Amino acid sequence: MSAYGALAAVYDALTGDVGYGRRADYLERLFQKSRIPVHTVLDLACGTGSMTAVLAERGYELIAADASPDMLAAAREKAAGLSGEPPVFLNQSMTALDLYGTVDAAICCLDSLNYLTCPKDVQKTFQRLHLFIAPGGLLVFDINSASYLRNLDGQVFLDEKEDVYCVWRAAFEKRNQTCSYWMDIFTRRTDGAWTRAGEEHRQRAYEVEELRSWLLEAGFNRIRTYGDCRMSAPRAEEQRIYFSAIRGK
Repeated sequence: MSAYGALAAVYDALTGDVGYGRRADYLERLFQKSRIPVHTVLDLACGTGSMTAVLAERGYELIAADASPDMLAAAREKAAGLSGEPPVFLNQSMTALDLYGTVDAAICCLDSLNYLTCPKDVQKTFQRLHLFIAPGGLLVFDINSASYLRNLDGQVFLDEKEDVYCVWRAAFEKRNQTCSYWMDIFTRRTDGAWTRAGEEHRQRAYEVEELRSWLLEAGFNRIRTYGDCRMSAPRAEEQRIYFSAIRGK
């Protein structure tokens, strides 16, 4: 089962409650705290490009990168009718990021970083981001907190829409601090019959302090953590934690 093969086609239907506009508002508040004006933005692990589209419509120049060709195809289709500067789409993994120049800010949304299950890959990603964010520029990303992922162990979830039905089960392995999700995705065909596909997704639990130390090692400073779309510190059992960091000179 390959991640995001079947999910790409139904991802937007299952994540309709994410609130991309509200999250874009929050990102813009963080942009205003950076040392340089933000005009060019990298959307790393852009998925189906919903955040890319929102920010592009607000006048930013976007570069959007993702390792999944299926997700990237959906993102390109979504951006086809956008006004303003069309986003540049790159089929690249986080660890192999390679841009033609620098950007003013980079974002990595909706716990994408947790999908890097090897700590060295996170460190390499921070190093690659440091190369391509302009000095004084901003990095913003969010993670599923370690406590949230650990508490998912043994839980079963159901997402149901009119033509999509998704059941997923979670298991947390303490040895490698990894949460695995087994997903069964049912989609209704035009003839009324249903098709079934399965995928496995894995996320690693990272502690705030280890991420902070890797950011410092990569050359970032002014590292701040926030609760989910708040300008205050994360609570003890916060599900989603936001990080902001400035690229040092």
